[in-house]
Amino acid sequence: MELLPIENNSEVEGLGKREVPFSGTLYIEREDFMEQPPKDFHRLSPGGEVRLKGAYFIRCEEVIRDQKTGEITELLCTYDPRTKSGSGFTERKVKGTIHWVSAPHAVEAEVRLFDRLLLEDELPKEEEIDWSARINPASRTVLNGVMIEPAIGHAFPEERFQFIRHGYFCADKELHSEAHAVFNRIVPLKDGWKGKNASGACRRR
Repeated sequence: MELLPIENNSEVEGLGKREVPFSGTLYIEREDFMEQPPKDFHRLSPGGEVRLKGAYFIRCEEVIRDQKTGEITELLCTYDPRTKSGSGFTERKVKGTIHWVSAPHAVEAEVRLFDRLLLEDELPKEEEIDWSARINPASRTVLNGVMIEPAIGHAFPEERFQFIRHGYFCADKELHSEAHAVFNRIVPLKDGWKGKNASGACRRR
């Protein structure tokens, strides 16, 4: 295990850095891997190489699947110790950077995603409105088992962070604790890749 210093906010130097554990077993987001990627996909793929933000270059060497379902369960990767962030390594470049968390050190959290309450932006001009038919069923989505950096698990209630590519989140005022981390999304962000095809790390705010 290695502790890597990573800036709390790349745009505000005064917020300092935090130490993030780096180990041989990591979690990445499913959206950051594609087995048969299109040309403009710059994240991880078989034989492909990307940078782990604040860490090293990694290369995907093998894809492991569940023997019964065929679902991808694991990626076997190698890393190049010469490519540590800040080392000045210039022998080769990669186009993509992805976010990660060390599996043995990750903290499990409950994350709540909030969306607009009503499906329509404008309501019809009617005397009687069937509100039940216009409620957005996805106005509140609760995700359990979200793995986050250990430092974020020690956040104070109402402390705010940016979860990179996902939005700004606030530790729940009443429910969040070190024993049970609970974060509410207060401002969403659009994923650039998802946006082009429309159809994870963290930064202190």
